[in-house]
Amino acid sequence: MSVTVRVPAKVNVQLAVGAARPDGFHDLANVFLAVGLYDEVTVTGADELRVTCAGPDADQVPLDRTNLAARAALALAERYGRTPGVHIHIAKDIPVAGGMAGGSADGAGALLACDALWGTGASREELLDICAELGSDVPFSLVGGAALGIGRGEKLTELEVGGTFHWVFAMASRGLSTPAVFREFDRLGEGLEIPEPVASRELLDALAKGDVDALAAAVSNDLQPAALSLFPELADTLAAGRAAGALASLVSGSGPTTAFLARDAEAAEGLTDALRASGTCRAVRTAAGPVPGATVV
Repeated sequence: MSVTVRVPAKVNVQLAVGAARPDGFHDLANVFLAVGLYDEVTVTGADELRVTCAGPDADQVPLDRTNLAARAALALAERYGRTPGVHIHIAKDIPVAGGMAGGSADGAGALLACDALWGTGASREELLDICAELGSDVPFSLVGGAALGIGRGEKLTELEVGGTFHWVFAMASRGLSTPAVFREFDRLGEGLEIPEPVASRELLDALAKGDVDALAAAVSNDLQPAALSLFPELADTLAAGRAAGALASLVSGSGPTTAFLARDAEAAEGLTDALRASGTCRAVRTAAGPVPGATVV
């Protein structure tokens, strides 16, 4: 028997970052939007835990127990006293190391799939608790839709969204390490007063109303200067998107994927063509959101 779970990518429409805490983490006000780029995670009973992966950049995905999908299976097995004998296969379509929570998606997908395969009967709250132990973005990958994450980003409040937003994502020529981007954020902020992170009321209202122009005016990412400092070429991609008519452009999460908000599906296609022709990125994808979180298929 096997179970397959489809789980989406995310874009951060706001990422407000506070100063480093004593534990090394940062308090966040992180407004997530799930978008229609998906990984599929299939778990099958096996003699021992094994991870395989196929798809774009699959060679960059760790296949040992550091993989979030493997860690999810181990965490659920430990909680319910099971032997974690499963083969986890990840069909990748979310960019790897791209700031779109692909690894977190795989963790949430494996957790939900193992829960279904083993019939543990875990509550949603228990699954979210395990997700939070795995990583800051993993709970949102389970929930999907739109949500505000505070704390490290793992404490979620689901948000109302009044429409569909169309996005274009430009994939960079190499990855960026999330810890390295946070370290650069800290370096750039040395000696400065870092305000407490707070969700933008204008942004939350724009999401609730489905107002694309208001959303374009409100998107922000406090990690963008750090990502650009480590990967200056991303500025060329952002400029190409703006020149092609994007309503808003920003680095997605810790990068290096760049995200462009389009007025509608037709505008997104035109923006896609322009970015592909710009020579400033490796690949371009379109996706709309919000979409549901991890779902058994």
